[in-house]
Amino acid sequence: MKYHFADCVLDLDRRELTRGSQPVAVGPQVFDLLVHLVENHERVVSKDGLLDAVWNGRIVSESTLSSHINAVRKAIGDSGAEQRLVRTVARKGFRFVGDVIEVRQPDASGEVGIAQRLSIPETTAAMAHKPSIAVMPFQNLSGDPEQDYFADGMAEEIITALSRVRWLFVIARNSSFAFRGSPVDVKQISRDLGVTYVLEGSVRKAADRIRITGQLVNASTNGYLWADRFEGPLDDIFTLQDRISGNVVGAIAPQMELAEIERARRKPTENLNAYDCYLRGLAHLHRGGREAVGEALPLFRKAIELDAEFAPPKAMAAWGYFWRKINGWTTDSALETAEGTALARDAVELGRDDAVVLARAGHALAHLAGEFDSGIALLDRALFLNPNLAPAWFLGGFLRVWHGEPEEAIDYFEHAMRLSPVDPELYRMQAGIAMAHLFAGRFEAASLWADQAQQNLPSFLMAVATGAASQALSGRTEDARRTMDRLRELSPALRLSSLKDWLPIRRQEDIALFADGLREAGLPDQ
Repeated sequence: MKYHFADCVLDLDRRELTRGSQPVAVGPQVFDLLVHLVENHERVVSKDGLLDAVWNGRIVSESTLSSHINAVRKAIGDSGAEQRLVRTVARKGFRFVGDVIEVRQPDASGEVGIAQRLSIPETTAAMAHKPSIAVMPFQNLSGDPEQDYFADGMAEEIITALSRVRWLFVIARNSSFAFRGSPVDVKQISRDLGVTYVLEGSVRKAADRIRITGQLVNASTNGYLWADRFEGPLDDIFTLQDRISGNVVGAIAPQMELAEIERARRKPTENLNAYDCYLRGLAHLHRGGREAVGEALPLFRKAIELDAEFAPPKAMAAWGYFWRKINGWTTDSALETAEGTALARDAVELGRDDAVVLARAGHALAHLAGEFDSGIALLDRALFLNPNLAPAWFLGGFLRVWHGEPEEAIDYFEHAMRLSPVDPELYRMQAGIAMAHLFAGRFEAASLWADQAQQNLPSFLMAVATGAASQALSGRTEDARRTMDRLRELSPALRLSSLKDWLPIRRQEDIALFADGLREAGLPDQ
């Protein structure tokens, strides 16, 4: 049994809590307390009820209970001030107020962790060529046959939105809707339609509100990759329909990409083709470390050798060179900049209608070639082609940070996080928000977001630098000095005089603010 809420997954069988795809260490009583609150989220749980459930009726102090409640909130990203998920009800107890999705795994093979859950055994040759999905007719649970049109429309909107994801093969509406009225047998549908994934869902209308649920199933294992629930007023059902389809696509596309990466990684190394080399390269690139990027680039080059017209590996290789630059890992800066720029230009030429290609290549061009306006235009086109592409949102956020638009940038980053809350690139979004807060003068907020990014990827130079500067500017001198020590370990050659060459910050006041913070933290001028 698993419970999904906010960006957390609570796995009862494994007694694991993950948040933002990262495991969260909690004590056994804190875990049991969270489970009890989540399982009883429809009602207020009294303090006596918690003592009975977690401490078996044993008497504990008020402070012990309070400290455990605080630990629960901290573990799931909540706080006593916000109470977004765990609310204190005066003189009554506590209530879990977040939206909870309950996922029951169909058998033991479905009860796996993230890495196993995303593995895809080999299927047919057609299925291995490209990830494939069938969106089934959504069930109308309203008891009103006249609402069938809305359930059908919901599925059709999702089919249309998924069809914009160029690396995904989507079964046409008429084929998947041929199963209307039949029990959903995922394995049979997989065999009949030749797909790896099946998306099923339901629609329930009550009074002036509507609730829609969706589940993405790996047909090979019958295990769930993703599940969520959406609820809202019925004032404008078509607006709600658009929002839900966008959220569904934004949420499941990264999960499917991760699944395909894992499938490719498990293939024998002698059975390589351009697409699998590309996916293997992505697996390394998402890890973000220096060695990982070093392993990714040869795989992208191999994919290009196998298919010179294949734009995605060119875009991702260009982006890999950008990532080496921003972390101070280049061995020959001029050569790598020239190679990355050439790859980005080729990718844009070959992938004019590929949102992923335009997003990565456009961002790389802005950083490597200084073509800032072109980079923003390419990212805007990527969002026009696929408004649910989380990387296009957070990469667009970065370009707006450098352009001096921190508030708009934060909107971009937050939108990306809503679309893909368990994204393997979450640390990039967190670092971007940190830098935006820094330039907006909110130094404590910048420090908190930089800390989160560093926890997810300790070697991310920009996140460490942002953390050091924001700590210094907020008066936390000792913390800033310690963070600066880490910065020196990561990039001994970094100096204040090289900031302009390192990051494409356009506003002089932003460069000056960043430099002031790093200077106070201890970074030398020359």
